[in-house]
Order: sequence, then structure tokens, then C-alpha cells
Amino acid sequence: MGQSRPLHKSTPGDVESDPSTAELLAELREYLRPDPPAIGLPPQVFTSPRLYEAERARIFGSSWIMVAHRDQLANPGDYLALDIAGEPVMVTRGEDGRLHGMSPICRHRMMPLVESGAGSAKDFTCPYHLWRYHLDGTLAGATHMRGNPDFDPAACRLPGFAVAEWHGLVFVNLDAGAAPLDGWMADVEGDLANYRLDEMVQVVSWTEEWKCNWKIAVENGHENYHAIGFHPNTVKPLMTGGIDMEVRADSTLMTRLLTRTEVPMETSVLPLTDEEKKILFSFRLFPCSSVATFGESVAWISLIPLSLDRTEVRGGTLMPAAALEGADVEAIRKQTEAFTGVINAEDRRGLEAVQRTVGSRFIQRGHLSPKEPGLLAFYRNLAFALTEADPA
Repeated sequence: MGQSRPLHKSTPGDVESDPSTAELLAELREYLRPDPPAIGLPPQVFTSPRLYEAERARIFGSSWIMVAHRDQLANPGDYLALDIAGEPVMVTRGEDGRLHGMSPICRHRMMPLVESGAGSAKDFTCPYHLWRYHLDGTLAGATHMRGNPDFDPAACRLPGFAVAEWHGLVFVNLDAGAAPLDGWMADVEGDLANYRLDEMVQVVSWTEEWKCNWKIAVENGHENYHAIGFHPNTVKPLMTGGIDMEVRADSTLMTRLLTRTEVPMETSVLPLTDEEKKILFSFRLFPCSSVATFGESVAWISLIPLSLDRTEVRGGTLMPAAALEGADVEAIRKQTEAFTGVINAEDRRGLEAVQRTVGSRFIQRGHLSPKEPGLLAFYRNLAFALTEADPA
């Protein structure tokens, strides 16, 4: 991505003092070798509460996470509330038209101002003691607090998070001082230029909860080998060139996955090259966000941990506004929603079944197929983030 330092910051802790966790971290470091072992993660990485706490602190405490498309936050007052690895987060569109990221927890007695979801509001009033906050997180009013001389209303505001919009895609980072997102996305600007993301609108969106560890879901997204099992009648028929994938890992954070087809996709609106018409590109920003192209359609998805064994799947499908002019948009929306819903359901059933087996005493690490090169790229990123080792 043009930068060598990671998005992640070190967090003091005694994770490595736990023998079982120390062993897991030692196993992860093997993926940082120039010739990493072509073998899957130790099953315990999906079940260890201590390792999950390390992921919360070292990864999700300071990584850019894609959470929405700008169409979901189009007008002043629009807001989105969600959890990122157990941390409540809110993104708002302020009266100034800018995006604001903040903690939606009242500064008085820890009451959430909103529940997870989306909506529109002029301001946010705590239902506990009616403290009120502006859309940018500053305090608008605190009832019955004038009698406390130590309370300074001007200094009271909701803790802020970094937030950024990249070609219509909205990202948030719990580290308010995070390095700008543009630096991490610079290398894919050229790859996605012909898709004209700024001219796209969101046709459908989805938010689902899957009963699996986030890494199980992210692993699945880093290979198309599973299409023959999970998606025999949906995704597999689209892969007319066979089940194959080329991986270009450009840094410790971004992995590009290329799935080739034999039949070029038709396009009339976007200036796609012949290669772009017959290749399904997938750009995966560690830890859990991705953008995938399908001819004139582009999908974004984030696999955000809610807990050790729960993952929130957020995403949407984008299409060029020009392609929708004069078309039956509602019919397109229903068709896209139905197709996406079937694929998501297929993945969900399979990955939840995997989650049910991760605690078995009899499972071992599985050897990887040559059709799973993307997994090693993800494992390398994971190892680097958790061990802070030199990736070179």
C-alpha cells in the first residue's frame, strides 16, 4: 500500500504469558517465514478467549473497518450504530455535512444513546437522565448539573473515532489518531478507476449475524475453492474458467484476489477493459473488509466480530447510476437482493457448521490446497498484527 508501518498499534498486556496463547502466537509466527507452511490455522485460534481479547486490542482497536455506503448516511441527521468487537460505535452525518464517528455511550452513567441499527435524528438524548448530545458528539445539555462546580459542560463530549469516506464507502477506526485511510487504499485507486465508484449508488444492503468466529468467515472470503461445495448452483456456474485464483499481496494489509472466467461480461456504461470484463476482482483490506467487482456491479462486505463466536456481516451491492436510468429499479433491487440472499445463506449455513466443530478434541490442522493461496496472505496479516513481528 506504499507504507511499511501497520495500521495496528501495540497494546500492553500479558497475552504471551499464557502458555497456551504463547504457543498459538508461536505457530502464527511461522506464517511470516519466506516459505510459510501450507497448513491451516490451529483450531484453538477460533476458540481461545485470550487470543480474542488480543485481537480486540491489537487489531480492532486501531484498524479501518468498512461499515456503510454513503447512501446510508446521505442526509444531515442520518446515523448508523453498530458494535466492532464488542465496542459500541456510531457514525453520523452532521449538520455541516461531514461524517462524525463517536462512542454512543452517555458520559454520565454509561447508558447507550441508541441501539444498533440506523435512523435519523436532530440530536441524541440519553433515555436514562436526558443528557443531550449534538450530531458531532458535543454536549447540548445536561439536566440538573449546574449545582456541580466540578462539571464542565464544554469539556464533556462523546469520545471520537476516526471516520473517512473513500469513493462512497464509509470506514471507521477506533483510533482517533489513525493514519489517513487514503494512504492504505492508494494502491487500488488505479485498479478500481474504471469502475467509477463515485458514480455508483447502492441498490441493496444487508446486515446479518452469523454464529461463527470472524476468522472463519474471513478465511472463506479469501478463497473460491468452496464454491464447489457451498455454491454449486449460484457462484460455481459463474466461474466458467474453472475454480482458480491468482493472489497479489501488495502489503501487510491489502490482498488482491483475481478469479478468472472464460466468457467476458457485457457492459455498456463503464469503460472496462477486456481483462476487467472477464476477471472478478476482490480487494481485501485486513482485517475484515473487502470490495469485489462483478462487471458493472460492485459489492462491499465487512465481517465484523461481535464476540468470540458471533460475526456481523454488513454489505451492499452498488451499480452505476447511469445503468439504472430508465430501468425497472425495483425489479433490479429484488433480483439482486434475492441472489445475494441465497449466497449469504449458503455461506452462513456452512460456516456455522464449521463453528460447531471447532471445539472437537479430534480435529487437526488441515493442509491447504493450491487453490487456497489467499489464506496464507490472510494468515500472514493476522500473524503480523498479533505478534508485531517484522513481516520481511
